[in-house]
Amino acid sequence: MTAESRALQVRLNWVGTTAVLTARGEVDAASAPQLQSGIEEALDRTPPVLVIDLSGVGFFGSAGLSVLLLALEKLAKDSLRVVASPQVRRPIEVTGLDGMLDLFETLPAALHSGDLPA
Repeated sequence: MTAESRALQVRLNWVGTTAVLTARGEVDAASAPQLQSGIEEALDRTPPVLVIDLSGVGFFGSAGLSVLLLALEKLAKDSLRVVASPQVRRPIEVTGLDGMLDLFETLPAALHSGDLPA
């Protein structure tokens, strides 16, 4: 894996009124502030639902878990949805955060879970 493929890339898109923050690369202590900044940018627009797509994340450290906890503090549980790669799902499950977060295998599954506001 090259340094470029490990570098975190964060992109914010919208599906109707739902914010979709997509991250690719690695989330560690150095890159977690970039993920936090993307979440804050999305939350500044007060979306009814925020989907954080981490399906392209190959490493997810404790700093990433802290970022998810901060997002959870700002949103109701049913307003935050996380698409988790196996590398992301594992630390979430080990720490018990899977009981607090709505986890999904794919972005379409997260987008079509329950009723999304138009």
